[in-house]
Amino acid sequence: MQLKGKTVLVTGASSGIGLLVANKLHENGYEVIGTSRDPKKHQAKLPFKLLPLDLNDDHSIASFGKQLFSEINTLDVLINNAGYLVNGLAEETPIELGKLQFETNFWGTIKLTNELLPYFRKQRHGKIITLGSLLGLVGLPYVSYYTASKHALEGYFKLLRFELNQFNIKVVMVEPISFKTNIGESATVAAGTIKDYDLFRQKVTAYTQKSFDNAPEPTLVINTLLQTVKETNPKFSYPVGKGSSIVLLLQHFAYKVFEKSILKSVNASK
Repeated sequence: MQLKGKTVLVTGASSGIGLLVANKLHENGYEVIGTSRDPKKHQAKLPFKLLPLDLNDDHSIASFGKQLFSEINTLDVLINNAGYLVNGLAEETPIELGKLQFETNFWGTIKLTNELLPYFRKQRHGKIITLGSLLGLVGLPYVSYYTASKHALEGYFKLLRFELNQFNIKVVMVEPISFKTNIGESATVAAGTIKDYDLFRQKVTAYTQKSFDNAPEPTLVINTLLQTVKETNPKFSYPVGKGSSIVLLLQHFAYKVFEKSILKSVNASK
């Protein structure tokens, strides 16, 4: 059973994966509502409606439910996509920068979800799909707080699915490995200030850039998101991308092999 023709909300729909999946859903006949911090800047170029939303602004989030439901009668699917990337070695990343990463990626996502849950509970159906990351399931160097924020999302929604099951609300995580998007270009980078890390930082920065440069287009991510929207009873977890299953297997059952493989790749980078 498809949800074709029903209403999907996509956060962060003015660029990146959010824009791609919103356009794809619109092409497939869904009523799409997107969000952006500056909808006037993008609306004229888009075939779907954008509403203003800033995940770092509690007032923006608290007023969003009423604004959204003045435009629609029922919300069938929420796609939590909005977020950004902080790059940097763990010890070198200021705590305040880490807090900002969590404020958007974790707390902003949770606050918006909670704002919309009363509407989902009232209608007794719905689907909450959150774009996580394979970094919510494994750990890699140079993305400490991004990884931590994605791990936190995994834990929260893993629990929430049990609590919402009684209301016929499905909870899904989509966890891509590296794909070619604008997230790397728009990343905030922590300054490298500890000399002991200079050589490692140089290598891991080159490794990270090479990963972005060689990443495939996010077609598989978009198709997976579309699949989870269509499915009546989706799974909770959808790792996406070549090698994602092997990476998860190694981390859980052969950690030393996983660790050596990552460090070998980093040290080989120039």
